[in-house]
Amino acid sequence: MSDDDHHFESKADAGASKTYPQQAGTIRKNGYIVIKGRPCKVVEVSTSKTGKHGHAKCHFVGIDIFTGKKLEDIVPSSHNCDVSLLTDSGDTKDDLRLPTDENLLKQIKDGFGEGKDLVVSVMSAMGEEQICALKDIGPK
Repeated sequence: MSDDDHHFESKADAGASKTYPQQAGTIRKNGYIVIKGRPCKVVEVSTSKTGKHGHAKCHFVGIDIFTGKKLEDIVPSSHNCDVSLLTDSGDTKDDLRLPTDENLLKQIKDGFGEGKDLVVSVMSAMGEEQICALKDIGPK
């Protein structure tokens, strides 16, 4: 063995298993696609022709499901886009961070402080998770 043996450990995640390809021309409003590496809900889709010998293009407007930022992309309708997979396994989750939304955070803290039985809704896509809603389910 030489002194310059190197060991590399990869901690990167390509996210390949968190998306699947779908032809751009088949993606509709209210679907979920990846725009600029971010999981987005499609809020607007328009298709246009570029000319006599051009290809039809799809213009997508999406809202990042975690940040709420508006993102746009234009893709030839025959090309594939990455579509974000959203899963709901129903398993109990106990390792979530508290939300940054002050109103939702206060409701959660106050509810647990009062001993209420609460259920939180969690949005999950592409390795990120976020508490997005709260429901008081009352006494058991």
